[in-house]
Formats: sequence, structure tokens, C-alpha cells
Amino acid sequence: MKLIDLHIHSNISDGTLSPSDLAVYAKSKGLSAIALTDHDTISGIEECTQKGIAINLIVVPGIEFAAEYAEREIHILGYYIDSRNPVLKDKLKFIIESRMARNQKMIERLNNLGLSITIEDLGLEGPSEAVFTRAHFAAALYKKGYVKTRSEAFDKYIGSGKPAYVKRFRFTAEECIDTIHKAGGLAVIAHPYLYNLTQEETDLMLKDLTSVGLDGIETFYSTHSKEDVSNLLDLCQKYHLLPTGGSDFHGDNKPGLDIGRGYGELQISYDVLEAMQKKMGI
Repeated sequence: MKLIDLHIHSNISDGTLSPSDLAVYAKSKGLSAIALTDHDTISGIEECTQKGIAINLIVVPGIEFAAEYAEREIHILGYYIDSRNPVLKDKLKFIIESRMARNQKMIERLNNLGLSITIEDLGLEGPSEAVFTRAHFAAALYKKGYVKTRSEAFDKYIGSGKPAYVKRFRFTAEECIDTIHKAGGLAVIAHPYLYNLTQEETDLMLKDLTSVGLDGIETFYSTHSKEDVSNLLDLCQKYHLLPTGGSDFHGDNKPGLDIGRGYGELQISYDVLEAMQKKMGI
């Protein structure tokens, strides 16, 4: 069976492998196709795509937006987006600027707590075009010895509600879906069971998002049980949405979670991608 992974991150956002190294690694794991879905950036797509062409690996151009829905953060994945689209580029420019402002505020808060962190500390090991996330803060705090593990950085300093946390700007879910559509892509809600919602609340969320153009649900995911998958397949059928899937691979930033296999049991059939391509008319 041909296998795929439609949710992976490079060091252009909060992964640890470069876009080209991701393609090579995916190929070595026997995958036939991947989607690069970095957070709020498309800067790694060209590199990953070109390496994919060279090694006969399909690379779907993607992105992962953080979106606002009912006063909580959810994530919307975009697939087959046109990275040249002006609406998409304008939205991403605004997001990057807001991220930079947020990062400065978090640095100030950490410094006020007696933790010496600079903007340079966040990017010493990443490419210049990287989007800095809280994973970069955690790595910097760990490297400087302020915490014993990266997860401790979130627990003590940069997690939601912690002393150095600063909420960042998010477009609404409807705006993210609309942006993806204007860029010619498919909009899919990522890991719907990570938002601490009941099954009824998840159903309502999907109903709401479908009404504003949602195309699919990330059904096959590293932490989804067989029951989760069954429930989400039912919801896909109920709302006429595509089931998609991905590991959410981040390299060393998510130890034990491997590309294509998640924590060992994940398998996403190429049929999933073919259904997406059919809807796209590819």
C-alpha cells in the first residue's frame, strides 16, 4: 500500500529538519507523498518541492494557520495553495509582523524574570526566513540551562497563562478558510480532538466551519484512536467533508513521533490524497 503524510513541519517553522532533508527522510521511510504544512509560512515549499522532484516524491504545497474560533485557538490546514497568491501573501506578511511583536514582548517578560534571552538566541540554529514560535523559546531556554527539558519551559514560563506568555494575533477560522480558498486550496481542520471539546461541541464546530467552506477533517492523526477515526469518518460523511491525515511530524521537537507512522500505528493511504486531487480536479 502506498503511504503518505499530509502534516509535517520543517525548520522554517518549529520542526528541526530542513525542507529538503524532510523530503529525503520521507522517501527513506517509504512514503509516496507528503505535504509541508509549516506554521504561518510558505517559505520552505519551493525547496521541498524541488527536492521531491529530484527523488520522485510528491510534495503538496501546504500551510497550517492558527485560527480563532469561539474564543479558542484551532488550526486550519491549507493544501494545494498557490504561494504566489497576493491575498495569501498579504495575510502572511501581517501574521509575521504580529509574531515579531509578540516575540519581543515575550523576550521582555523573560528578561524581567531574570532569564537572559535575546532574539538572536531564537534563531542561531535555524534559517533566516524561519518563523519563530514558542518552540524556539523552549529550545533557547533549554540550551541556556534555565530548564531541564523543553516541556518544562512551557510548564513554567511560556505556556498559556504562564508569566512570559503573550497571546498572539489570530485571524478567524472563516478568514483562514477564505484565504486558503482564494489561494486555490482546500481547507481542512487539523487534529480536531486536541481542542478539549466534547463530541457534541466538536460536531457543532464542524457544522459551523462547514457553513463557511471547510473542505475536510484531519481524521487520521498520531494521537487518534480507532474510535476517534471512526467518529471522524462519520462526521466526514455527515457534513460531506474529505478525510485527510498526517503525523504532525516536528523532528526532534516531538520525540518518538515519526514521519508517516506517528507513534507507530499511523498509516495513511494514498487513496486519501487521490480523493483530495479529485475534488481539486487534478
